[in-house]
Amino acid sequence: MIYELRTYTLRPLLAGDWLALYRSEGLPVQQELLGQLVGFFTTEFGHLNQVVHLWAYASLDDRAERRARLAGDLRWQSFSKRNRELDAVVDLQSSILKPTDFSPLS
Repeated sequence: MIYELRTYTLRPLLAGDWLALYRSEGLPVQQELLGQLVGFFTTEFGHLNQVVHLWAYASLDDRAERRARLAGDLRWQSFSKRNRELDAVVDLQSSILKPTDFSPLS
C-alpha cells in the first residue's frame, strides 16, 4: 500500500468557494475512480488556507491507472475547467508516502 498526500494552498478569500466546488463536483468523481480517500483536512495553524488530502493505492501502478482514468473522465474535465476559472489554487504539492512496517496504515 502507498499513500498520496496532496496539499493545495488556496487564495484566502476563495477557500470556501473552492471547497464547495470540490465537494459538489470533484470529490464524487475522485471517490468513484481513485478509490480510497483516507482523510481530507483544512489547516487551522501554521500555513493557513491549505487543504490536505490523503489517498491510498495498492501500488504506484494502481495510482497511475486510476489517475489516468480520472484525467479522461468528462466529469473531471468539467470540474477542472471550473477549477481553473475559479483560480483559487496558488500551489499544489504531491508526495508519495510509503508506510513503515509499524505504521497503523501499513
